[in-house]
Amino acid sequence: MKFIYLLILFLVLNFGGLSLGSWLMDSGPTSEWYLNLEKAPWTPPGWVFGAAWTLIMICFSIYLTHFFKAEVNNFKIGLFVVLWILNVSWNYIFFNQNQILLALFVIVTLTLLILFLTLFYIPKFKSKQLLLLPYAIWLIIASSLNAYAYFYN
Repeated sequence: MKFIYLLILFLVLNFGGLSLGSWLMDSGPTSEWYLNLEKAPWTPPGWVFGAAWTLIMICFSIYLTHFFKAEVNNFKIGLFVVLWILNVSWNYIFFNQNQILLALFVIVTLTLLILFLTLFYIPKFKSKQLLLLPYAIWLIIASSLNAYAYFYN
């Protein structure tokens, strides 16, 4: 029973974070600023972002359920809170405030923390670590898109 309650909690927290981030970015991808931004040639079409984040948050919520079911401690809680804040704040910093360099710092930090989480806990969670791969891969792509926007605008 504990598993299903934790899963529901993390689904609510993670999709709530996506919703908050979306709200904070104001007009975001449809803003004049973003439409006029020089984008990387490998920028995916808009619909890919929604599909990717849906898959990522489902996988991440399942992973977090296993992660916290094994043991709850202040380090794990703090790490989750930092990841959540970084994920939500990037939307506001990039789309709302148009601060490309600060957004790059935020997304690279988020990427490094997800990679740390992926690599550090491999011995304990083994194949469950694969649930973090969509998040890690997407963050690497997103970081490259953010970096391109910084260097070419």
